[in-house]
Amino acid sequence: MIRLQSLSLLFCLQLACVFSNAQMNGNWGDQGNGTYVNPVLPADYSDLDAIRVGDDYYAISSTMQFSPGMVVLHSKDLVNWEIAGHVVDDLTRISPQLNWDRMNCYGKGIWAGSIRYYKNKFWVYFGTPDDGFFMSSAANPAGPWEPVHQLWKVTGWDDCCSFCDDDGQLYFIATNFAVDPKNNKKYNIHLFKMAPDGRSLIMESDSIIHQSPGSEANKLYKINGLYYHYFSEVKPEGRVIMMERSKNIYGPWNIRQLDHVDGKVDREPNQGGLMQTPTGKWYFLTHHGSGDWEGRPASLLPVHWINGWPVIGEPGADTIGRMVWRGTKPVSAKRKISIQTSDAFNAQKVNVQWEWNYQPRVGKWSLTERKGFLRLYAFMPIDSNNKRSIILRAGNTLTQRSMRTPSNMAAVKIDLSGMADGQFSGLTHFSTTSNSLFGIRQENGIRSLVYSDNGKDSTVVIVTGKSVWLRSTWDANGVSRYAFSTDGKSYQTLESTYQLTWGGYRGDRIGIFNFNTTEDKGYVDVDWFRYDYK
Repeated sequence: MIRLQSLSLLFCLQLACVFSNAQMNGNWGDQGNGTYVNPVLPADYSDLDAIRVGDDYYAISSTMQFSPGMVVLHSKDLVNWEIAGHVVDDLTRISPQLNWDRMNCYGKGIWAGSIRYYKNKFWVYFGTPDDGFFMSSAANPAGPWEPVHQLWKVTGWDDCCSFCDDDGQLYFIATNFAVDPKNNKKYNIHLFKMAPDGRSLIMESDSIIHQSPGSEANKLYKINGLYYHYFSEVKPEGRVIMMERSKNIYGPWNIRQLDHVDGKVDREPNQGGLMQTPTGKWYFLTHHGSGDWEGRPASLLPVHWINGWPVIGEPGADTIGRMVWRGTKPVSAKRKISIQTSDAFNAQKVNVQWEWNYQPRVGKWSLTERKGFLRLYAFMPIDSNNKRSIILRAGNTLTQRSMRTPSNMAAVKIDLSGMADGQFSGLTHFSTTSNSLFGIRQENGIRSLVYSDNGKDSTVVIVTGKSVWLRSTWDANGVSRYAFSTDGKSYQTLESTYQLTWGGYRGDRIGIFNFNTTEDKGYVDVDWFRYDYK
């Protein structure tokens, strides 16, 4: 009898694991029949905030060391999203450590922020753990955004939000996750008034309005005359969503838990934004806080108002919400949009789907020197002798997020005519914990196709042609297979596979790399990049 119970328990645990994996490995997004499946964004769209302006929805997501920084997303129905642009075009305005010649901010850089619309402008505020808080504004969320401005130089703070009250007074809320001198505790949430232009804090207005284990992910709302302070905190079950409400922005506050979590199943949805549709229904766009190889994907959860509290997900008997994996689309949009990926490099500037790993080196890339091609000039990485992690120190690597969908195929065509000895160029998957490089290396005038798995190189074949076609395919389990072609028609697939990984608060990136380990010499011309996912 005991044995049967043990087997039954084991079976249940295995079934729970299968169920958990199925949530992130099956269908996703718009189902084409008026319903959707979570996640709606099956890639690394972390630290979300979202708002509605008119009939349009906008969201922002943290980008750490990638440039341009703080991606802006747009949707008409909360399910299908496209990239509108980025807030920060020059990361060196934040820190010189984010430049191509330093590359010293993995896991840091641009963290969570907020997007708001008031005074006829869009306003984005965000923090970095080492350099403090920054802001920018724009008339159009697609840009141009004003040059990023440092609001407050401070360390050990995060998860900020701006708020404009009915009388026009601006407020700023953020977490001090370091030990606070006011009470000798960590994770204190502070509220400040801001100057009328929103470019400075009134420091003497500082007030601690909450403190609890891990309390962060702050947002401020005013709904039906009440102030609502959204945040998350760590409880025994995991990181959960919390809410305070008050008639006065300084309190006293009533507090309530809004959701339950099971990290093995739902990966702790928490950071996000509340929105009301024109029909009056409420939704919450959130990331899943526990990262896997794709990073922290985004889901759309219904909101049920119970006794004046916005309960997120499906309410249980205790009126606390749980994760919801399927739902009816909030809005029936006529035009289906999607995250952009493929590029023929015909534009005058880099398209919005691309982000460089760190601020790129000016003069070492061009979209105009050869029309219809991206020219990448090779230069030496920082610490080029460290083969295992050389991609993490190689400037001007151009990247996109790797999607966690059942079928992914990313391919690139590269003209090799301008290569020099010591140069290595091709396709890469990387995070801070693992990387693979698949491309052409030239030594003594001979070009070889090389596969490198965390610095362990294997020569595949000698390449004599002018161009090479490289491809990576992967599934929802994140297992990649590289393939190559010398004519663009028939591909040969490598026997080796590569497991995509998570690291430094970032999911896997697919990218185009080009560097030279001996001198700043040589270039390649990238004809096109095609990435299809479904």
